[in-house]
Amino acid sequence: MNARPQPLVVGAGPAGIRAAEALVAGGLRPLVVDEAPACGGQIYRQRLMPDGRSTKDLYGSEAGKAERLHAAFVALEGRIDHWPQALLWNLRDGMADIAVAGASRRVAYDGLVLATGATDRVLPIPGWTLPGVFTLGGAQVALKAQGCTIGSRVVFAGSGPLLYLVAWQYMKAGVEVAAVLDAAPASAKLHLLKALPLDAGIVLRGLRFAAELRLRGVAIRNGVEGLRIEGEGRVAGIAWREGGRERRLACDGVGYGLGLRSETQLADLAGCTFRFNERDRAWLPQRDAAGRASVAGVYLAGDGAGIAGADAAERAGERAALALLEDRGLGFDRARAAALEAELARISRLRSVLEAAFPFPAHWAAGIDDATVLCRCEEVTARTVRDAAGRFDIGEINRLKAVSRVGMGRCQGRICATASAEVLAAATGRPIDAVGRLRAQAPVKPIPLAMQLAANGPEAAASLPEAAE
Repeated sequence: MNARPQPLVVGAGPAGIRAAEALVAGGLRPLVVDEAPACGGQIYRQRLMPDGRSTKDLYGSEAGKAERLHAAFVALEGRIDHWPQALLWNLRDGMADIAVAGASRRVAYDGLVLATGATDRVLPIPGWTLPGVFTLGGAQVALKAQGCTIGSRVVFAGSGPLLYLVAWQYMKAGVEVAAVLDAAPASAKLHLLKALPLDAGIVLRGLRFAAELRLRGVAIRNGVEGLRIEGEGRVAGIAWREGGRERRLACDGVGYGLGLRSETQLADLAGCTFRFNERDRAWLPQRDAAGRASVAGVYLAGDGAGIAGADAAERAGERAALALLEDRGLGFDRARAAALEAELARISRLRSVLEAAFPFPAHWAAGIDDATVLCRCEEVTARTVRDAAGRFDIGEINRLKAVSRVGMGRCQGRICATASAEVLAAATGRPIDAVGRLRAQAPVKPIPLAMQLAANGPEAAASLPEAAE
């Protein structure tokens, strides 16, 4: 008789690590797949090779958390199966297609924990495709994993707590940070007072970042509008409006981002029900307080199910694993489960306060210049989206995709869908939830065509000469 398939944990960031740890403690041996070469996720990303930097250099005040998570994952060696540099690109009929070591492997699973994390959220601005422009997360990856910077004189622009964190990290690394351009008005930061009873530590840490930046002479501007990145062939400067005045700074690198967006493609392929979340301005897979999705045997944890940060991800990963153990009829700690849910509820309240302090500038969408590229893969401009909406009376994002090709490129809409939906909503006068969401399709990220054909069977693979060689 065949053994029961393993639980499958997707992602080895804070949520995935704690989920795997709890499953092992419950007597199971999960398979953990992750796209990175080492555990840690985005926030606790490890260096590609030793470079003389300490964990304190890499993670600052969060070094202790990073060390504990890395150590916890190392301690699981021999009790889990770990596939690093592996991409889960499709889900169907209780099977997962995983690209690893140059081939696609089909794996049966019994229990699926999706800890897929998040990526940067942007609204395109003039010049955002110039070399030297990075998302905030991209700028952070360069610094943490590769030990390099995106420029020698850098401006960080956008909104959200990550804006100040990355600017501070670059300053600490010795880079000249020319300015921090915050889309949120200064008055919005008063909401942080409401966050003090929920987590004084995180508020004070953020205030320290801002204070140290100012002490080092970094200009911090609030309520910026009309961002425009300038340069010929490469970033040379950035311009913006502030208080009705046009301002400009020279720089050779720009880090830009407007918060984060959840990676939900695999939840979509798994058949999960989605619901619009007003706080995140996004369609998110439904889950209960324990992390159970609408599909039996699927569990959601971390920022991939709603932006809440690394601390919440750790707790959500563990709670989702406890739910999986309970659903299998295995023993689990009910008191621990209840405590985790209480902590997650507190962090959710904190997240709501932070969103009020760093609001997404939705009004920017209506003012995006017609010539600005929204979809880089297919070179779809804001004008194309607006013309399609008017010419074909389109008010839904999937119809827009069929007419304009937005979201049909290599990223499958992971980067452009959010911005395109905002522009479509502004052009048609609809609320953002009314324009819908792009439906996910496999592969969720690019893989070789021969690999996809091979996954569909030898007959399909043989249809390409290259696949048969």
